[in-house]
Amino acid sequence: MSDYMIELRSVTKRYGHIVANDHVNLGILRGELMTLLGPSGCGKTTALRCITGHNTPDEGRVFIDGEDVTDVPTHKRELGMVFQNFALFPHMTVFENVEFPLMIRNLPKGERREMVMDALRLIRMEAYEKHYPRQLSGGQQQRVGLARALVYRPKVLLLDEPLSNLDAKLREEMRFEIRDLVNRLNITAVYVTHDQEEALALSDRVAIMNAGRLVQVGTPEDIYECPESRFVADFIGLSDFIAGTVVSVKGERVIMTVDGLELVVPGVSGVEKGQNLLVFIRPNDVQLLPASHEGGENVFDGVVDKLTYLGDKIDYRITLGEKLEMRVQTDGKQRFERGERLKAYLPRELCRAVVGD
Repeated sequence: MSDYMIELRSVTKRYGHIVANDHVNLGILRGELMTLLGPSGCGKTTALRCITGHNTPDEGRVFIDGEDVTDVPTHKRELGMVFQNFALFPHMTVFENVEFPLMIRNLPKGERREMVMDALRLIRMEAYEKHYPRQLSGGQQQRVGLARALVYRPKVLLLDEPLSNLDAKLREEMRFEIRDLVNRLNITAVYVTHDQEEALALSDRVAIMNAGRLVQVGTPEDIYECPESRFVADFIGLSDFIAGTVVSVKGERVIMTVDGLELVVPGVSGVEKGQNLLVFIRPNDVQLLPASHEGGENVFDGVVDKLTYLGDKIDYRITLGEKLEMRVQTDGKQRFERGERLKAYLPRELCRAVVGD
């Protein structure tokens, strides 16, 4: 038996001259929550629709639980689906909405009731069985959508931007509920979103897509800490990109010049003197220090151009040296004002080379 519950093998889908999926190869492990993440139009929903059977690939094959289902109709793939618009029937009660998939499968009434109540208990909504959707909050409606997707015990749960219509606080609450639900059921789940924070919070692994292609697959930590391209580093979290020229390579130390400044970064395989190099550092990894602080490796003079108060942090725009502009975020315990001189420390080990572009 394969370790993968879902496999996309060289899946390509075109809409006229537009290639929505370009030879996508992806394996999703049993019991794993995999997020397809990327900007609008990157092909993530197309890939999901190839899994559901709503799209048939122009090339490649789709496997579920080891079976080639490329040409199998959606209703025979044993999938549970949750959508962003909840898709509840307004004229049906909560119980009837959850029961609906069982009715179209012609299950006996007694068995249906037991399965519906099990599903409602799973989402802690058994007390709401007689309510109508209009009597529920957005979060409660989404829970009912989850119960309906899970009531017939599918092999796979597919979620297409299910939280996008909820407010920020509800989205955060529902993230934890979905993650807990997937863990408790040990079900394989595929989650589509363009929200980076959502993907990092929910996923066992993240598959990042751009222009129809998979550009990186890994754990949230791998994706955030070790992006393989500028696109990934820029899309996941905030990044300051610094382009310079290598002037010295000494073991685990590479020295590069950047707008007249000398920046030391970790050793990079294959890099040579005279080569152009692009590195990035996260804005929250840069340390701001008083102007009186002593210099040292990767400590540069700078000035605050502007700042924005964000509650739990302060977002600075600073200029180092003559013209190196950077964004820096701090916890605000030490505050600098606009126009104030300071020093910025860029820890060598947190300056990462972008080698995938």
